[in-house]
Amino acid sequence: MDSKAKGIVVALSFLALAGCGSMSHRDTDTVVGAGVGAAAGAAITGDVGGAVAGGVVGGVIGNQVGKH
Repeated sequence: MDSKAKGIVVALSFLALAGCGSMSHRDTDTVVGAGVGAAAGAAITGDVGGAVAGGVVGGVIGNQVGKH
């Protein structure tokens, strides 16, 4: 993944986190999990597909962690 795409992913993650002010704790955990998963997926695979898959997996994990 080139530096422009990484910058876009980071910027979108920050925008998503900025909108978390009125969200529940579980919703916030879901968004944070998705952001971390997307970053990890992009770093591991080096492509957009890995970022998307990582975001989905991270979002699900974050949602389930916020459940309790």
